Amino acid sequence: MATEPSPLLRRAAITRILRQSAVGRQAELVALLRREGFDATQSSVSRDLRELGVAKAGDRYLLPAVEDALTPSHFEAVRAFLKEIRHAGPNLTVLRTMVGSAQSVAIAIDKARWPEVAGTIAGDDTIFIATGNARLQRRLAERLRASFSR
Repeated sequence: MATEPSPLLRRAAITRILRQSAVGRQAELVALLRREGFDATQSSVSRDLRELGVAKAGDRYLLPAVEDALTPSHFEAVRAFLKEIRHAGPNLTVLRTMVGSAQSVAIAIDKARWPEVAGTIAGDDTIFIATGNARLQRRLAERLRASFSR
């Protein structure tokens, strides 16, 4: 009896597929996975995309930036998703993104491992970033503007 490949293998296949070609619909991704022998469904693909931090931009899915070292291009893949940076108190910064893009932007910020960031929470189009105090929040705002400027 054949066993179903693990979700990790399916996610690795999704990552490879999205790097190699433009995919715009979950049904298309399901079909591509099935051709490779995965018993994928729309709901499993939806969960996998969420777990991978994949964002939908325009007519295609985009993988999040996952570089470990900070470089000028660290935020290149998600730069266009950020719409607004706001302060909400002395240690909370709120980012507004394009719909469906908050998790990809938050992943990029988390991967950067900035010392100012105590933690992030991402929804669909909003990210809350906690800092330890107002001074760290100001430093974070400078870093965000530099990283996301076009």
